[in-house]
This record gives sequence, structure tokens and C-alpha cells, in this order.
Amino acid sequence: MSMFYSPHGVAHSGPCGPRTEAVLAAARIVAAGGSRGSIGVVLGTGLGELVSRLENVWSMESKQTQWLPESRATGHAGRIACGTLNGSNLVVLQGRVHGYEGLPPESLTRGVELLAALGATTILLTNASGGLRADMQTGELVVISDHIDFVRQPWSAALEPTAEPVGSCLPAYYDAELSGMAMAATRRAGTVARSGVYAYFRGPSYETRAEYRLLRQCGADVVGMSTVPEVVASWSMGLRVVAVSVVTNVALPDAITQTDAEEVCRMAANCAEGVWGILATLAAAKTKTKTSGPTRVAIGVARSLAE
Repeated sequence: MSMFYSPHGVAHSGPCGPRTEAVLAAARIVAAGGSRGSIGVVLGTGLGELVSRLENVWSMESKQTQWLPESRATGHAGRIACGTLNGSNLVVLQGRVHGYEGLPPESLTRGVELLAALGATTILLTNASGGLRADMQTGELVVISDHIDFVRQPWSAALEPTAEPVGSCLPAYYDAELSGMAMAATRRAGTVARSGVYAYFRGPSYETRAEYRLLRQCGADVVGMSTVPEVVASWSMGLRVVAVSVVTNVALPDAITQTDAEEVCRMAANCAEGVWGILATLAAAKTKTKTSGPTRVAIGVARSLAE
């Protein structure tokens, strides 16, 4: 069996696709009135209301898919929605599950597997995070350029091996072209934004002063408790990934302020306009390139749904 390597040098046994159960869940969604989409989105803490801006919206509770685990985190509605934007079909997860909810690693990638099974070739991941730089401000967006994984689990291990190669073996987890488009979108929206490195901790507790200092020394710009498992799994399936963090608090080790989940939700919701601008830009760009072929993983999934 041939081996290939992730951007961080992790060996994989071969190309991957969504698990059979994800493909079956996709078929149930389509049968219930949902639709396939070329763009998959995961809306993190406090951002779920962006679904209401889509056209032709259809949605169902995540648990009705018989595949997605139910999220118990504050600010995560636990729904899947299908809709259109700027001529593109989207599939959107309103919330996600986290490792700190007591779930095994394989559960954390089920969302993006379902998005892939529904035809997504581009994935937009969003989250709420703590800023680590003194010059940051709450409400700022960080387009993620790389990550530091402090949890270190084989995030793509549960994916289904496939005989066909992925659409392309990208040199980095985060797609440079899509990230550039995201940055341009924030400028048009008048949103403060920068590119940066995301540090992933399991949670659920926020970090200590010493941990904040360590993260700065490691080169991290923001810290959070999600996204990395989805990034690695999406990359392993050949999907193009762009990820955006909403800075909901700035962590200053020598001037710690109190932060709770409700405040994080409120701050994230206030930053929805910049995230919407990114999503609208991606949708418009996807519409222009509809004549381009999908990844081979997407083709294989489409065949499975048709059978």
C-alpha cells in the first residue's frame, strides 16, 4: 500500500473518502428534501444565524441525520441546512461537536465527512477564539494560515480508504488562494482582519497565564477548542479548506479578564458581517467556476448516492 504525507509530515496509508455511514446520511438528507452543495460550511459559536440570510433554505436537526452527534455546547444549534447564495448551492452545519464534550476523535470529523458526501469540494470552517497578540482587538477576524495541534490525534484514521486518488494533493492544509480571497472579502466588508496561526487545545477550560505566554512563544496568534480535526479530515479527502477565527476576547497574561461562553457567543454574533462577506465571496467564485470538474472523491460519492 502506498503512503502519502500530510503538510505536517504525518504518514497516511492512502487517499480517503467519507465513511459509508456518512454517504447513507447524505442520501437520507436528500430524500427528506435537502440538496447537495459544492460549498460546505461549519458555523462555529454564535454564527449559526447566518443561515437565515441564505435563499431557498431547508434544514433539519443534526440528530435526524442518524450520523451527526448532538452538540451540547453553548451557541451551537445542532442543525444542518441547505440553501443557495450567489448562484451556488451550500450545505451548512449550524454548530459542531467538541472533544471536551466527551466524544471520541472519530466523532469530530463526522460533520465534514457529511459535507463531502453531499458534494462539497470547498470547505469554510469558522470558530470563536481567544486572541494572543497585544495589538489584537475583539471582533477581529483571523484567516488561519496554519495550526499547532496540542491534542495530537489521528484525525483522519476513521475515514474510508478509497482506490481513487483525491482531487489533488495540496501542499498545505489551508488553501492559499481561498485564504487570499477571504482576506480580500474582509477588506471589502470593512472588517479588521489578519492572517495567523491557530493553536488547538481540547478544552473545555480556558488557558492559564503561563499557557498564554507559551502559546505566544510557539508562534500562535489565536487559541481555540475546535476546527483542527475538521481541517485534517477535509484535507485527507482532497477538499479545499479555508478557516476563519473570530477573536471574541484578547488574552493578555498580565491583565486577565473574565470570559464565559455567553459572552463569547455575543461577541461572535457581532462579527457575523465579516464572515458573511467571506462566504458570499466564496459562493460567487464557485459559481464562476461551475464548469470545472469536481474532485474524484465527490464523483465517487455522487455515484454512491445514485445507486
